[in-house]
Amino acid sequence: MHTAITIFHVLMCIGMILIVLLQTGKGADMGAVFGGGSSQTVFGSSGPGTFLGKMTTFIAIFFMLTSLWLAYASTHKTSSIMEGASAPGVERTIPTDGESNAASDGDAVPAPEPAK
Repeated sequence: MHTAITIFHVLMCIGMILIVLLQTGKGADMGAVFGGGSSQTVFGSSGPGTFLGKMTTFIAIFFMLTSLWLAYASTHKTSSIMEGASAPGVERTIPTDGESNAASDGDAVPAPEPAK
């Protein structure tokens, strides 16, 4: 499930970038001041939203939802790939024939013998 949401999130990122780049900027209406023949007002309302504007809103909502879900899922992980792994340089041995495994577990380290 986490992988599917991540893939969907990346697709939303790419889609939002493409849709924002396809839209015309607010500065494109300035041509009407100099006789560009635009039917929209320069600084007034532009009427109902365009298709690309509505798509941007739709994709932005899903982008935010997937961002929140991925953030929540990453902080509430229940398992890890590192479970049961030992620290580097530490060997774990299995005691055989009644040997003690206390030194390799790190619980007890035998004291050095006093010098004579």
